[in-house]
Amino acid sequence: MILSDKTILKKLEEQELVIQPLSKSQVQPASVDLRLANHFLTVDENTVPLITIDQPADYKEFYKDRIIIPPQSFILGTTLECISLPNNMTAFVEGRSSIGRLGLFIQNAGWVDPGFEGHITLELYNANRVPIELKEGRRICQLVLVTLDQETTPYIGKYRCQNKATESRVYLDNEVEEVYMMQKQKFKEFD
Repeated sequence: MILSDKTILKKLEEQELVIQPLSKSQVQPASVDLRLANHFLTVDENTVPLITIDQPADYKEFYKDRIIIPPQSFILGTTLECISLPNNMTAFVEGRSSIGRLGLFIQNAGWVDPGFEGHITLELYNANRVPIELKEGRRICQLVLVTLDQETTPYIGKYRCQNKATESRVYLDNEVEEVYMMQKQKFKEFD
């Protein structure tokens, strides 16, 4: 079930759900608006002739209060807010309609697993033929919170506790799957 504003506020007050920093004006009828932080990553096109999912890509890292995304360009950003989801809740990261109407796609992998803690990395793509300027602190996306039918094992993956824009770690998938299976087996032993 998608959480309403009243339920979101109650869970925040009881600290079952943590989103910090947060003002009440960010809580919408069925979501929470998240703001853009000042940390960004972009693939270093001068050193990367090919991107493969089996090896890490080289990224350029930078901090900017204002950023201009060129036309048809992709960049990683992050949310100002740090979130902590309980093990019975998941979330979707959705672009704000007002931002999408300007031709900025906010994410293409917007799922947040139960038990996730950290800042959310945003995949930003300018679909226009003109640049788009973004400013730190602006509401850029929304978090839609959903309760699960029961508590689950917490997320222990490769992006847990990220605190800024985080590069793709897809090349670690095999190792992460092995750790997950070991953790899952331990969880079953305690049932």
